[in-house]
Amino acid sequence: MLIITTSSAKMDISELQEVEIQRHLELINKPAVKSIKSPDGDIIDCVHITNQPAFDHPLLKNHTIQMRPSFLQEDPSSKTGGIAQVWHKNGECPESTVPVRRTTREDLLRWGSIKNYGKKDTNYSSHGSRFHPTQKDSLEKREYAMLIVENGGYQGSEAWMTVWKPFVEQDDEISASQMWIFSMNEEGRAVDAMEAGWQVNPVVYGDKNTRLFIYWTVSFI
Repeated sequence: MLIITTSSAKMDISELQEVEIQRHLELINKPAVKSIKSPDGDIIDCVHITNQPAFDHPLLKNHTIQMRPSFLQEDPSSKTGGIAQVWHKNGECPESTVPVRRTTREDLLRWGSIKNYGKKDTNYSSHGSRFHPTQKDSLEKREYAMLIVENGGYQGSEAWMTVWKPFVEQDDEISASQMWIFSMNEEGRAVDAMEAGWQVNPVVYGDKNTRLFIYWTVSFI
């Protein structure tokens, strides 16, 4: 495990740690069919759909790719004409590829440890407990405006969200507008979840821009 130490606000990184950082970047940044420089500074790699990072997960080994859910009767994009993002100003990804924001060395350094990179901070999650916004420990860390639907049998879901650039005062703050679906076991504990929406997260991205995000987990326990 790589742990990056700091001294007087200066990164102290050994030659061995630098090698590990570069090795990890090669692992998570998949070969690109095309790369696009976004006006906001990001590099968007167009990765072949079969090489996307999600398929590194052992539970998705030999996964059959389904381009759209079979239960949908119409193409959702036909209603909206698609969703434009900032990087689209400089190009679009070819067919059979997916856009993936390139992870940089600076992204890894902000987390302090490669082992923790990309993991949700436990201060911002509901691990191991039945999530409810009125719980005392939740209120100390979060503020919510939300709609909760329980006891439903779902084949799909959709939401309309206003997109803006919310202000976050501290770099360790997060602001998000999202859809969050999770299942519970018989004890009322969250066991798996899917999240998607817009967020401002300086720790993850190194800036305070609004970004599309997708997050999923197999199990909280």
